[in-house]
Amino acid sequence: MSIREDQNRFRDIVRGKIKENFKDYVTHGEMIGKRENDYVKIPVPYIDIPRFKYGPKQKGGVGQGEGKPGDPVGKGKGEKKPGEGKAGNEAGEHQVEVDISFEELAEILGEELELPRIEPKGSKIASEKNRYSGIAPVGPEGLRHFKSSYKRALKRYISSGLYDPEDPVIVPIRGDYRYRSTKTTIKPQANAVVIYIMDVSGSMGNEQKEIVRLESFWINAWLKKHYKGLETRFIIHDATAREVDEDTFFRTSESGGTLISSAYKLCRDIIQREYPPHEWNIYPFHFSDGDNWSGDDTRLCMKILKEGLMPNVNFFGYGQVESKYGSGQFLKDLEKEFPSDEKMILSKIKNKEAILGSIKDFLGKGR
Repeated sequence: MSIREDQNRFRDIVRGKIKENFKDYVTHGEMIGKRENDYVKIPVPYIDIPRFKYGPKQKGGVGQGEGKPGDPVGKGKGEKKPGEGKAGNEAGEHQVEVDISFEELAEILGEELELPRIEPKGSKIASEKNRYSGIAPVGPEGLRHFKSSYKRALKRYISSGLYDPEDPVIVPIRGDYRYRSTKTTIKPQANAVVIYIMDVSGSMGNEQKEIVRLESFWINAWLKKHYKGLETRFIIHDATAREVDEDTFFRTSESGGTLISSAYKLCRDIIQREYPPHEWNIYPFHFSDGDNWSGDDTRLCMKILKEGLMPNVNFFGYGQVESKYGSGQFLKDLEKEFPSDEKMILSKIKNKEAILGSIKDFLGKGR
C-alpha cells in the first residue's frame, strides 16, 4: 500500500471519529482557539493499530491456563472501568490533535445537517486571471511549444512535397516555431460579507456569548466553502453601537440599556458605504436575548430593516439566545412584522445543544 493510500485511510478514520462525536465538537469551543490559517486543530481519541504482544507464560487467560469458552479476550478478573481505582504508573487513554481544513469541516457540517448548496445571488465581482492557454508565432525560447512547432513543420513538408514516408525526418525552421502565450480571462468571483451583530448589554452573560461564538464559527465554516472572498465584520451594541474586531466582539463585558436600532443603523451604513448589493452577497446575523429599550425603538428597527437592510441582503438572520434576564419580546415583534418574508430567518437558541438546529434554521435553505 502506498503512502498516499495510507494517508487517505488515516483521513477517513479521522473523519469518521469527528462525525461520530460531531455534536460534542460543535458544543465545545476549545478547538476554536486552535485555528491556524485555514486549518483547525481537532482533538480525537488516540488511534492505534492493533498488534500482538508477547507476555510471560502461564498467567492465565483464554488459550492458556484455566480459560473457558466464551471468556472475553484480554480482560482479567476484577478489571476496573476507566476512572476507577487508585493512582498508578500505567498510561491512560490519550488524545491527539489533527489538522483539518475549514473545507472538510464544512463538508461534515453539511452532511450532518443535510444543508443545500448556496446559490450566490446577484452579479459577481470579476477577477482577471492569466493562463498559458494560447499559441503565438513569437516568444521566448523557454516557452517554445514542441508539439505545435512540429505540426507546423510537418504541414510545410507535406505541402511542399518534401515529406518522405520512408525517411520521415522533420526539421523545423524558424518560421515553424510556436510559443506558449498567456490569455487574460475574466473569471466571475462571488464575494460575500458576514456582519455579526451582538447585544452585549448586562443580560447577555458569558454563556450566551459562548453560544454566539460557537455558532458564528460554524456559520463561517459553511460560508467559506461557497465563497472564496469571505469577509467578516463585527458590531456590538447596548444603548449605542460600534464596530470592533473579532476578539473584542466575544470578550467585551458591557452593561446598561439596549437600543437595537443603533446596531441596525451602523450595519446599514457599512453596507451602503462598502458593499454594493449588486456585487456582494451580504449576510447579517443579529444575536440578542430579545430585550429592547422601548416600543418606539423597536418600530424604528422595523423601519430600518424594511427600507435599508432587507432589500440588500441575501437574508437577515436573527438568533435569540435564551437568558433568564431577557424577555424574548423582540423575536415576537419580528414574527409579527415579517410573517411571510422568506429573507427574514428567525431562530430560538435555548442552550448549546440547540446550536446545530439553529445553524440549520439559518443555512438550510441555501441562500
